[in-house]
Amino acid sequence: MRFTSKDIVGTKGEELKGRKIVLCLTGSVAVAKAPELARELMRHGAEVYVFMSKAAQELVSPKLMEWATGNPVVTELTGAVEHVAMAGKHPERADLVLVAPATANTIGKMAAGIDDTPVTTLVSTALGSGIPILVAPAMHESMYDHPIVEENIRKLKSIGVWFVGPRLVEGKAKVAEVDEIVEYTIRILREPKDLEGKRVLVTAGPTLEYIDPVRVITNRSSGKMGMAIANEALRRGAEVTVIYGPGTASPPYGAKVVRVETTEEMHKALVSELEGGRYDVVVAAAAVSDWIPERSYGYKLPSNTLREFTLRLKAAPKLVEYVKRLSPKSFLVAFKAVYRLSVDGLIEEGYRKLVEADADLIVVNDVGRAGSGFMVDTNEVYIVDRDKNVLHVPLSPKTFVAEKILDCVVEKLSR
Repeated sequence: MRFTSKDIVGTKGEELKGRKIVLCLTGSVAVAKAPELARELMRHGAEVYVFMSKAAQELVSPKLMEWATGNPVVTELTGAVEHVAMAGKHPERADLVLVAPATANTIGKMAAGIDDTPVTTLVSTALGSGIPILVAPAMHESMYDHPIVEENIRKLKSIGVWFVGPRLVEGKAKVAEVDEIVEYTIRILREPKDLEGKRVLVTAGPTLEYIDPVRVITNRSSGKMGMAIANEALRRGAEVTVIYGPGTASPPYGAKVVRVETTEEMHKALVSELEGGRYDVVVAAAAVSDWIPERSYGYKLPSNTLREFTLRLKAAPKLVEYVKRLSPKSFLVAFKAVYRLSVDGLIEEGYRKLVEADADLIVVNDVGRAGSGFMVDTNEVYIVDRDKNVLHVPLSPKTFVAEKILDCVVEKLSR
């Protein structure tokens, strides 16, 4: 019989295509998010199976989880030895075990090797088979801060178990958001981790320049391209720092984020990061202001009496040109936005910028083309290297463009 529940598989991406994930549910009220979590994993391509403790079954129906995943749910262990079938040492085993939500009780049993529920028995089997395990704790904050719970978490981390969250809200250690759990699942299973051990610095978003305390000059950058690159670098195993102007895109989970507003603040942050530590790769994706007001007023200019106003601008420093001076060994990826140029003109303009910045690669896009540039989820780019080799990435989601950019970076670094 065909389960229509599986019609959503791969509708958001194929990052988990071909991956078998066991979602383990325990007796926390946060188990109410389990159907949403299961289906979000499926939307990214995963095949999801569910194991439930008795306490979890009192909060969420196994029938609901069967509908959500399109697969039978394990509520007790039988002669079919479901824990071995799913996590034993054989080719058909699961790719990852996800315990979400995980109560203090379950975490304690996992750390002690106690196998008295389908969930804890599966986890013990997975640990013995070397299957990755991701745990999302959920409990009151006072329980999370219990010294024994903290010790149990440290113990599990020391043997390779991954943890995500929790969010400390209203005195409770609430389970991580669904999209965060899914993202960490993708990162754990991502292969190859070809930036593992590398440090990557990304500048992203716009800068703004104050005319007075109320009015500013800025641009339409959302920060989406920079954030896509930062997230892709994290998936590839890099340690990532983002210097982020006032964009609308959310920073990726797990990145260090330095918030700035003005070009001057971004400059100071860039200097601080590059002088304070080694970065293997710098991606200058921020849309930094080209001009700034010669004067910024410390009071709100009165619009009722000021009928005309002349604003004098001066050229802003080109921050990308400071990168190689501060960190000569960093691999630099610069960006250049152009407006309605021919392909040849676009490439020439990009190459000129590459030379000026002493960059190793430059990513050029024409913001005059539909779907390419600001405030959208897609982009079309031309990636140009020092030898003027060009890779054209046709109009695609920015997540895909980020993959192609970092593919080029990895290929260059491996030479």
